[in-house]
Amino acid sequence: MSTPSPAPSSPGAAPAPRLDLVDVLHGVPVPDPYRWLEDPDDERTRAWSAWQDEAWEAFAATLPGRERLERRVRELMATGSVGTPVHRGERVFRTRRDPAAEHAVLQVQDPGAAPRTLVDPVALDPSGTTTLDGWRPSVEGDLVAYQLSEGGSEESVLRVLDVATGEVVDGPVDRARYSPIAWLPAGADGERSFYYVRRLPPEAVPADERQYHRRVYLHRLGTDPAEDVEVFGEGMSRTNYYGVWTSRDGRWLVVSASDGTAPRNDVWLADLSASDPAAPGFRTVVAGRDASTSAWVGRDGRLYVFTDLDAPRGRLAVADPSAPEVEHWRDLVPQAEALLDDVAVLDGPQLPRPLLVVGWTEHAVSSVTVHDLATGARLEGARGRVELPGTGSIGGLVARPEPGHELWFGYTDATTPAHVWRFDARTHELSLESAPPGAVQVPPVVSRLLEYPSPDGTTVRLQLTVRADLLDADGVPSAPVPTILYGYGGFGISLSPHYAPDALAWVEAGGAYAVANLRGGGEEGEDWHRAGMREHKQDVFDDFHAAARFLVREGFTTSAQLCVHGGSNGGLLVGAAATQEPSLFAGVVCSAPLLDMVRYEQHGLGATWSEEYGSAADPVEFGWLHAYSPYHRVVEGTAYPAVLFTVFDGDSRVDPLHARKLCAALQHATSSDPATRPVLLRREGDVGHGARSVSRSAGLVRDTLAFAARVTGLDLT
Repeated sequence: MSTPSPAPSSPGAAPAPRLDLVDVLHGVPVPDPYRWLEDPDDERTRAWSAWQDEAWEAFAATLPGRERLERRVRELMATGSVGTPVHRGERVFRTRRDPAAEHAVLQVQDPGAAPRTLVDPVALDPSGTTTLDGWRPSVEGDLVAYQLSEGGSEESVLRVLDVATGEVVDGPVDRARYSPIAWLPAGADGERSFYYVRRLPPEAVPADERQYHRRVYLHRLGTDPAEDVEVFGEGMSRTNYYGVWTSRDGRWLVVSASDGTAPRNDVWLADLSASDPAAPGFRTVVAGRDASTSAWVGRDGRLYVFTDLDAPRGRLAVADPSAPEVEHWRDLVPQAEALLDDVAVLDGPQLPRPLLVVGWTEHAVSSVTVHDLATGARLEGARGRVELPGTGSIGGLVARPEPGHELWFGYTDATTPAHVWRFDARTHELSLESAPPGAVQVPPVVSRLLEYPSPDGTTVRLQLTVRADLLDADGVPSAPVPTILYGYGGFGISLSPHYAPDALAWVEAGGAYAVANLRGGGEEGEDWHRAGMREHKQDVFDDFHAAARFLVREGFTTSAQLCVHGGSNGGLLVGAAATQEPSLFAGVVCSAPLLDMVRYEQHGLGATWSEEYGSAADPVEFGWLHAYSPYHRVVEGTAYPAVLFTVFDGDSRVDPLHARKLCAALQHATSSDPATRPVLLRREGDVGHGARSVSRSAGLVRDTLAFAARVTGLDLT
């Protein structure tokens, strides 16, 4: 192990005056000395940010192996990608990224012809800051609705193009962020239309609520979007998100609504053969229940209901669409030990009977089974299970929209970039349909699923990847190695095994990479999620601290060689780790984080997350938030670990103000030597919280890994 090299001397003192500002909330004094850093246009914020830019650039210039690391990350990213095929008749739509490309493009392939590109974000914007956010072909496959956003804003603008000519024939439609598209079949008069979700015009709502107030609309191609008919959402919560689905024959419409990111939603069904599509007659499928549910009507005429109501690991029920309410549901696939993830129907005439293919995960590892569609019973013997290529994760199960006997899904694991596999239910054969276009030599690594106890006795799992030649006969490194511990622990999101160039580059260089499946995630079902949300959020942090202690105790690493990493909700996680257990880690990489939990609802999309965290407006929930809020846990004179904040000026979900405020607080408070344990902030413009170009991704990975190597002693030379 090499010792961390000193950082360069600081470029003068950070211009960070501390205000004597104290709010009194529910009788509790809450100091906020860096409130001024909330305003990016304040001259003090501009000066402070310029100083941080200078400090980061001076530090980054001294990091050894940075350029070589970026080259290797780019090589590992040069697999490119290929998406799961989406069929419309004989046409096949999919995304593809060539090895040297910055973004994936949307392509279509006609029978007997080579694929051709329909939407290329880089051709539209050579700077690489425009992203393809979503797309949906029409029922007939002659049109595609697609959404683009610029500068990382995720403010999707919707357009429609003609597949044959590639010409845009409708749009732009703005305010369509996070909008699903549900096409109706072409009318007898040739009319084309679809349902979608759009925010109300800015002049119709208060200025601080323009991110919210969504409605479901019906849009007819060729008409002014301002004339679109609102069909759902009036009088409902301003923070609602809506889902929309239509059956291929255009008879059935399903609308779902969830308040922000709440782990529950309501669902309604409309029979469009009995009502005007512009004024659907909705019937409630489920409402007011503490559960997440999706629903659709199958080609067999049954209503299918995918839900965690009374089944936190998921179940699939059926009902008659004429009686869709909960009391009429009948389980087709009941809750099991594994989590029910996805289903697809195969009912082509080539099959002796219609089949249901079911995707599962257990401890974040995928499996696939085959069932009788009529009864839900799993087929006997080998025909009841699809043998996957390895121990990893699958993407969605995608079948043809018309009756068929085959389906497709993506598969990935720690050393395998996403490949597309085809399952033929006639022969029960699984075959490789598409490989990513680039060939990459992946280092020989070993991935293990380990278990450890949290302080309250809960068993938590951790995925550890390390170079094979560093392990002894017991599967433990012969000497402790520099380690990155990654976590998220929120919103029911699962961290499953997948191909990760950042992890592989780190492991290849001689480190270990650990991913903790903490409470708050979805790896063990909805109960696991709820065990880490709201008043239980501290249990997530305790799980994470226990993971660090486990890695040290078992000899994988030491505290002096351990760096934690997390982004968004995971940024909150590692911010809490830094302020609650500062001696447990050598370094922290905190990306696009939430950190001021007293004021998080007032910025970005924070108002939609109160179901996950609680609201500071409530005195009891304020107590939860204030108790762990990293910004409010900073104590002067504490020896904090080295910290790198990474923020993105185009981030419209989590405002960079969180990182600015905690960065200033830690720089003021830490007693650690800034030469060896600096607190730094790296910011980027024209990029946001989500999708980004390959070069931007490689640059971010380069800098975060080089920082982690410096503070943990990993030799990159």
